[in-house]
Amino acid sequence: MSRFIVHGGHKLAGSVRVQGSKNAAFPVIAATILTEGTCVIKNIPDIADVRNFLSILQSLGADLKFANNELEINTARLQNKTLTNELVGKLRGSILFAGPLLARFGKVTLAHPGGDAIGARPIDVHLEGFRALGASIEQGDLLHISVPSLRGSKIVLGVTSVTGTENLVLASVLAEGGTEIRLADFSPHVQDLCGMLNRMGAKIEGVGTSSLKITGAKSLNGAIHTLCADEIEAVTLCVAAAVTRGSVKISGADLESLDAPLAALKRMKVNYETGKDDITIFPPRNAYQGTQIITGVFPQLLTDEQPLLAVLATQAEGITSIHDWIYEGRQGYLKALEQMGAGVQYDDVHRVRIYGPVRLHGAEIKTPDLRGGASILIASLVAQGDSIIYNAEIIDRGYERLDERLNALGAKIERVE
Repeated sequence: MSRFIVHGGHKLAGSVRVQGSKNAAFPVIAATILTEGTCVIKNIPDIADVRNFLSILQSLGADLKFANNELEINTARLQNKTLTNELVGKLRGSILFAGPLLARFGKVTLAHPGGDAIGARPIDVHLEGFRALGASIEQGDLLHISVPSLRGSKIVLGVTSVTGTENLVLASVLAEGGTEIRLADFSPHVQDLCGMLNRMGAKIEGVGTSSLKITGAKSLNGAIHTLCADEIEAVTLCVAAAVTRGSVKISGADLESLDAPLAALKRMKVNYETGKDDITIFPPRNAYQGTQIITGVFPQLLTDEQPLLAVLATQAEGITSIHDWIYEGRQGYLKALEQMGAGVQYDDVHRVRIYGPVRLHGAEIKTPDLRGGASILIASLVAQGDSIIYNAEIIDRGYERLDERLNALGAKIERVE
């Protein structure tokens, strides 16, 4: 178990580049199951979750090379083995093996996926979609999904689900006939997956909208693809710069995916400018201001982004109200912020109010989840004194060398193994 020791009170300054998207990496890598050709995927973040995802593929027989953020992979010799809890129990994204394995082999057996303890994340959307494509499902300790032949269908999602959309796209690109997915998610990483699949020879229309039309292909070929930028990391870096009142240029960002968080930063009076693919945070001209933060599905503010903005809210004048209706367990990180001196009022499991500004102080904190951990790390940058953040490996799941990159901007973070 590793930990970060953070010496607070240092302004950030300099430049930093946004890494490839963690959330895009899983479905794009999963898409390689659908072809016996070789795929090359560039700009993949070298993070723990990606390494775990790749280890599952290797256990199934995939041949791969991963170095310098580039993956070369061939799944021609893939075997359809049971995905046990040992393999997938700690990785929520492992559910994305279901769609492509079902399309390739006609059956898949896997344990229920794991992930952060931020609330219930049922996979009903996935299973109902597979049933619409003709699959039979048996549930117990393991999920058994099988189908003689996938058949295209009209699927209306009961909930607009990111991974649900991705899994059904992965399953239906090789289905017989046409498939229409309505109320589909169209987050940047869903669009990235569709772009990868179309390069492989799939026929997907409506990319970037809530209605996807897919014409099943007989086979797919290998492809070269560059992963999109991580919009959540971009927000992380923006808030880190703003909360320390620093001056940082963040390059490699996809501004098209950042309308909602940038609007929130503007309401909070963060002083920033945008370029073609960069955001520069400047020291504030005026006091930061509280605002209202409501999460939703893209293009609205994402649930993963609100813990980051909550840290800035502790340094803003007035009240910031946060309503995250998606996950009932998302508030765990706020207990840590309270340990550091934040003023928090809980209205219910989905709504809180943060009162500011306050002077945060160092504390010893156990990382609650990935994004909560990132928010605590950012809070420790502005806190007076030293903070110790345990379970740093949870933060490593979603950020490549975040401590080193923040240190390059002037932070003082020590990693202790």
